[in-house]
Amino acid sequence: MAENILQLENITKSFDDTGVLRGINLSVGHGEFVTLLGSSGCGKTTTLRIIAGLEVPDSGRVLLDGQDVTDIEPNKRDVNTVFQNYALFPHMTVAQNVAYSLRLKRVNKQVIEKEVNAALSLVQLEGFGKRMPSELSGGQMQRVAIARALVNKPRLLLLDEPLGALDLQLRRQMQTELKQLQKRLDIAFIYITHDQEEALNMSDRIVVMRDGRFEQIGTPAEIYDYPRTSFVAQFVGNANIIHGSVVGQKGETITESTLAVRSEHIQLAYCSEGGSAESVENGLCATITQKSIVGGMLRIVLRLQDGTELTATRLGINVEYDVGDRVSVSWDAAHAVPVDKESQDGGE
Repeated sequence: MAENILQLENITKSFDDTGVLRGINLSVGHGEFVTLLGSSGCGKTTTLRIIAGLEVPDSGRVLLDGQDVTDIEPNKRDVNTVFQNYALFPHMTVAQNVAYSLRLKRVNKQVIEKEVNAALSLVQLEGFGKRMPSELSGGQMQRVAIARALVNKPRLLLLDEPLGALDLQLRRQMQTELKQLQKRLDIAFIYITHDQEEALNMSDRIVVMRDGRFEQIGTPAEIYDYPRTSFVAQFVGNANIIHGSVVGQKGETITESTLAVRSEHIQLAYCSEGGSAESVENGLCATITQKSIVGGMLRIVLRLQDGTELTATRLGINVEYDVGDRVSVSWDAAHAVPVDKESQDGGE
């Protein structure tokens, strides 16, 4: 058995002379949950389709368990895919949908029944085998799609925004169920989403994608607490990007820094009447321009003297400051992370 279940080596792909993947590299370990996170058009789905064998890269290699499968057709790869739209056959029962691939392989009828029942049990749908897809809720249809993929006992499961069509409460419930299922089965999941909350809650590692490249690869804590670039800092969580602070001087070269400070780490205090309009002893003076409630959090927008806008967030909905107040804005140095390092195209 190879050290990794999957390796992508310098994968490139273009459509109509437009570069979609620009030399990406990734290793996924056995039993690892890896999420490709990015906005629409960044290359997530194309990456997944290349892994599944539904697209062929222009250059580079795809290795599954150490074997080069770049040019091998999808049905000969030990991989299954779960799609957002479920792709269930409406004229087949739940059991028939789950059994479909086994029937194509001419598996014994008794074995099929046993495997289908086991797969439905895994996704908590015991007794649903005779129902039609039209009789199921969205969450139940997604479970059937997952059971249909798992009945083949793949070494690697690909999930293409599988929870995107569900409402928020059900999506959060399914996040927990999927993660528990993945750990119980101990197979590798590659999950794609544009939802940062899903990525942070479910993943062992997150791959942040941008314009066909891997901007950063790391654990959820690494991605959130130590973003490498302004893009990652703002795409995952709510970070303030602060430019131009002079941190040192060497000869005639002035060193400046771009810092990311999470909104929850912004500290506020009232400015004294005699304080400078630009700065106070322990921070910068700003004016509160907006207060709003977002997801149970209080969001405070502040404007510095030079017009820069910063955001602070607090738990709850009450705060002593009002719109129009002048406040001192500061942060602990440990919470200011230097960003805008070079993107990370691959590796660990």
